[in-house]
Amino acid sequence: MIDKNRPPVYYSEYLQLDKILNAQEMESAKEGIRADDEMLFIVIHQVYELWFKLVLHEVNIVREIFKKDIILDSSPDLYNTVYRLNRVREILKVLVGQITVIETMAPLDFLDFRDLLRPASGFQSIQFKILEASLGLSFDDRYGKQYYLSQITQSDIDRVKAAESQVPLIQLVNDWLERMPYADNAKYWDNAEGFWEHYRSTYQASLSENEMDNLTAFDKLFINAAAYDAERKFTQKASKNALFIMLYRDYPMLHLPYQVLTALLDIDDLMSDWRHRHIQMVQKTIGNRAGTGGSTGAQYLKAARDSHHIYKELADLTSFLLPRADLPKLPEVLVKKLCNITE
Repeated sequence: MIDKNRPPVYYSEYLQLDKILNAQEMESAKEGIRADDEMLFIVIHQVYELWFKLVLHEVNIVREIFKKDIILDSSPDLYNTVYRLNRVREILKVLVGQITVIETMAPLDFLDFRDLLRPASGFQSIQFKILEASLGLSFDDRYGKQYYLSQITQSDIDRVKAAESQVPLIQLVNDWLERMPYADNAKYWDNAEGFWEHYRSTYQASLSENEMDNLTAFDKLFINAAAYDAERKFTQKASKNALFIMLYRDYPMLHLPYQVLTALLDIDDLMSDWRHRHIQMVQKTIGNRAGTGGSTGAQYLKAARDSHHIYKELADLTSFLLPRADLPKLPEVLVKKLCNITE
């Protein structure tokens, strides 16, 4: 019960606007230099950090859900997961869109105060590094590992390493996918070849002559356990179940699991979009000059964009989809399960 005698809440005090609105100290003003666009530069980056804080909040809620041993496919937990991931997706759209605001600052206006910022850099955004780690970007997969922690304080290094030591969302999603029984031959399939062998023959028939390399890739991913790449983020069983969800997403029990996978792919794409738009903005503003933090600027950002796709393995599964009309017919017992029909 809420205490009816609790003191009233006042708008500016609740939002602590005295702190937020007085947190913009321009380096140019300290030097007696007029650089009007530094206010824009500070505010836009402060807003980014506030959004990062909210995204981390949402991702951590999802991580706590996926730490559970059991998550039913039509449960409130899975609905809450989709709800949270969709919010993250919408926030990332805003982050990409906000770049158009900072692009209203002309290159010459940025040069009025740019040198005063060294060695501060967006590369030092600890929240963004923690977000990447929380989603599943490991230290070993980062571009420029030797530079990655070189420009931040020891306390921030400790924060990032602490985040990297936690179980990332990609691992928790893998564990969740592994527990799904729907493509389990022993549980639902009584024919000799099982679902995956049957699907393989149908998939092979759909390939053109110049697509036959896809069949080799299919066998490595779904048929031959010994050939499966142990370095992949998703295990063979998790990859099988992810593809099965994509194939049979129209069944009620797979609606929410499919939305989870779709949201993760959208989040990955939007983070890549943000990096791409950042590159374009940097190139238009400083050309090929080095970043204020000492990086190679646009060159570094391009390499990070190309190598920091966290959920690429899920995206690649679309190579193995078939039209609905060609999908193998599911056993009746499995259809009833996926339609949540109980007898």
